[in-house]
Amino acid sequence: MRKNITLECVETGERLYLTSKNTSNDSERLELKKYSQKLRRKALFRETK
Repeated sequence: MRKNITLECVETGERLYLTSKNTSNDSERLELKKYSQKLRRKALFRETK
């Protein structure tokens, strides 16, 4: 089953990206490098609850 999740920037705390993940395969929190508009570079984004 896929769930919608929100990604939050580790450095700035901004929540920009929405994505989905398969919870039966990935039970851990998702971490992706995405573009941050405030920092004007790629930064680490983590899944929020």
